Amino acid sequence: MSSQGSGRRNPRANANSQPARDDEAASQALTDNNDLGEDRDRDDVIAELFGDETLDEAALLEEEEGGEDLFGDDMERDYRPQPELDQLSASGIDDDDDASEMSFSARRNAELEMDLRDAALLDDQHLFFDDGDASQSATDKRSSQRRSRLRRGGVTIVEDEEMEEDIPVDILENMRGRSIRDHVNDEAVAKEIVRRFKRFLRHFKDVETEKLKYIHQIQNMVAENKESLVIEYDDLAHDSGEPAISFFLPEAPLEVIDLFDIAATEVVSSMYPHYARITATVHARIAGLPTFEEIRMLRHIHLNMLITTAGVVTVTSGILPRLSLVKYNCVACGYVIGPITQGQEDEVKPSSCASCQSRGPFELNVEETVYQNYQRITIQESPNMVEAGRLPRSKDIILTGDLCDSCKPGDEVEVTGVYTNNYDSSMNSRQGFPVFAAVIIANYVRTKDQIESDALTDEDIKAIRDLSKDPDIAQRIFASVAPTIYGHEDVKQAIALALFRGVAKNPEGKHALRGDINVLLCGDPGTAKSQFLRYVVHLAPRAILTTGQGASAVGLTAYVQRHPVTREWTLEAGAMVLADQGVCLIDEFDKMNDQDRTSIHEAMEQQSISISKAGIVTSLRARCTVIAAANPIAGRYDSSRTFADNVDLTEPILSRFDILCVIRDQVDPIEDDRLAEFVIGNHAKMHPHHKAPVSTDPDSMEVDSQSDFAGQRVCPNTNVKIIPQTLLRKYLMYARENIHPKLEERCLERIHTVYADLRKESMATGSVVVTVRHVESMIRMSEAHAKMHLRNYVTDEDVSAAIRIALECFIQTQKASIMRQMRKTFSRQLTFKKDNSELLLFLLKQLVRDQLQYEQSRKNVTVTDLDKVSISEDDFKAKAKQLNIDNLQPFYRSRFFKGNNFEYDKTRKQIVQVLFA
Repeated sequence: MSSQGSGRRNPRANANSQPARDDEAASQALTDNNDLGEDRDRDDVIAELFGDETLDEAALLEEEEGGEDLFGDDMERDYRPQPELDQLSASGIDDDDDASEMSFSARRNAELEMDLRDAALLDDQHLFFDDGDASQSATDKRSSQRRSRLRRGGVTIVEDEEMEEDIPVDILENMRGRSIRDHVNDEAVAKEIVRRFKRFLRHFKDVETEKLKYIHQIQNMVAENKESLVIEYDDLAHDSGEPAISFFLPEAPLEVIDLFDIAATEVVSSMYPHYARITATVHARIAGLPTFEEIRMLRHIHLNMLITTAGVVTVTSGILPRLSLVKYNCVACGYVIGPITQGQEDEVKPSSCASCQSRGPFELNVEETVYQNYQRITIQESPNMVEAGRLPRSKDIILTGDLCDSCKPGDEVEVTGVYTNNYDSSMNSRQGFPVFAAVIIANYVRTKDQIESDALTDEDIKAIRDLSKDPDIAQRIFASVAPTIYGHEDVKQAIALALFRGVAKNPEGKHALRGDINVLLCGDPGTAKSQFLRYVVHLAPRAILTTGQGASAVGLTAYVQRHPVTREWTLEAGAMVLADQGVCLIDEFDKMNDQDRTSIHEAMEQQSISISKAGIVTSLRARCTVIAAANPIAGRYDSSRTFADNVDLTEPILSRFDILCVIRDQVDPIEDDRLAEFVIGNHAKMHPHHKAPVSTDPDSMEVDSQSDFAGQRVCPNTNVKIIPQTLLRKYLMYARENIHPKLEERCLERIHTVYADLRKESMATGSVVVTVRHVESMIRMSEAHAKMHLRNYVTDEDVSAAIRIALECFIQTQKASIMRQMRKTFSRQLTFKKDNSELLLFLLKQLVRDQLQYEQSRKNVTVTDLDKVSISEDDFKAKAKQLNIDNLQPFYRSRFFKGNNFEYDKTRKQIVQVLFA
């Protein structure tokens, strides 16, 4: 009886009899509550002291004294039908098909059995309460929902221990015959998704490191003041993750991602309570979706689905504020209506005022309305992915929040988002029937550079560092460039230097000096010029390929056009702007018009494109390497004429190319035979039914495309090991991003001397004008050569290699009569720190060529009738002494000697070359 009495005492009587003691108890309880740091209010403390029913009686007394009159004139309006609210959750309700009807006696027996079970449980747990323990039940009920604090990694993680016994185990898995979207919209299911995702963020461990992966990511996010948390889909679908949620995500992405945002925000708020000052909502970004859809293949079945697609950004709009949570002011009574959540496209307005029941007008409350950043971009299919004869298709992307300005025109991006549609009246008027414009609401955007930088693992960096320690790393890189193309070592060196590029300089942002190396390939047809360009497309991290015949001035730079819907002037990027920080490849460069070719003068030197059209005055960046291929005027290169007479290009455009490569198709029976054998072997190994032999050599790694299908693991000319193309691409990316070598003063003296000599020779011959740009070209080539070795400083070896390549290119542009004399003039620079084996191989091939001509004229036979040719060692020694080389034994053992089928006969003192092995 004491329990009943203590629970129903009058609060006024208690206040009169013991006012001091009760006030002191309440104050002391509130003080203790604040010291414990728990979120409990005064009502909870009073409930512990006087019982829960005390509050109920106090509330009834307050209502009796001054309550609200519910019987007004507009009483029936409160009972009007509201379909959006008159819905009951179907969660936890048994299906009629599964339930069977029970008799009265069976139901009574079941209830008795449950009563006995509950009594046994109470006896085991000693949960008998007397009148003094009335507050204990309320305390236990609150403690079941208390917030426990755990210490992990130096961060306090607050976890909500919810009452899971009231939630069915299969609440997510049992869809009860509903669609996924209806199932997720169920309130109970939504709460369970939030709870499970919070548990996933707090407890998921990385498979490799066994650390809390997303707790660590949250710490990094907070340290950088970001508002997005990237979630890997594979982690969510893992057995230790939440596979059920990963099943719902692609089918109902808008609903599930909103729940993810709620859960992520609660987890971050529990760890960092004041982080709401940085961002009110933490967004969950989904990365690594297993399915990929091309822009061309998007259909109606993808509507309202989570998809991943890729393309090149062509158009970006400005960043505009978009309504997110809107509040309106009622003009009649001044009541603030809202907040109202706005949709993706349509504006949601209130129908009536909740205070005065008027139907408007309503004004937008600008101060309390929450806005969101909004940007619209257009992505287009990558040029490499479009089939021949098809136009590239494009798709509009909507970026919100921190995704705005995450990419720029020219970036190749991968977009994960929801493919949806919106009403477009202009499109309907043009088509004549209802058509919806499809857009992608982006959830996660990642550029190709970020994807490739993330792809470099610690093992890759270790392999790159180990590879750079090879003393022949430069020769291996040169040989690995286009390994399916035989010969053309000078072209491969030029392309390798252009891909590694120099160091761009911009002191204090006032004067920019380009670091990209421009290359021009000019030569006879059938010398693989176009194949070199197409190889670079696959190797370079970012490359755009175009042709001079199909490219115009605006197509290469930029053009202005009207937007088809808004009718505003918009600026769209051309090929060189799209290739920013990459490589622009132009085939058939000589077929371009002079006006179009003049338009790229600024882009090749200043690396910018100035636009002044239709009221748009701006400058676009075009920081790209230009590799062009051109044919001579007469079809074949005439060695008796100068370079300027062979190529129909003006001096301003020629001076902007750092390296000029002349490719001649010379008749050499021995080289022609080896070339034919090389090409035939490639065709045989590229056959789809060809089975490559299994190698046991651990160094002969399988490589992709350009070297694997050719089966070439060793260069046929230099006998150096070819670097796998995947590793070479990673090596190139690492060197371009992380290595920035410095040029020292002592290295510039030799460049000064060579430049002065080149000026004298160019004035005498009149073939190619040498300007101060050639000095910058040699500096850029020196820096690129240092990048190949991953050096932080430019050494004498790098300068010597750059001078040698520059001189070789300059000598190749001369007439045949002047070329031999120039080689003697610059012999010291051409042979400086160059491997003696290469020089001796060049001399030996000259002797073989002379001996073949002698044998043909003396015996009146063709080259195919000869099996081998012999050279006297004394003649070879005489040639070697001219280069101050006395010891020939290392050359006889070198890879150059054996790789070209030479043999040394000690007894006869002769050098024999097998012509057709």
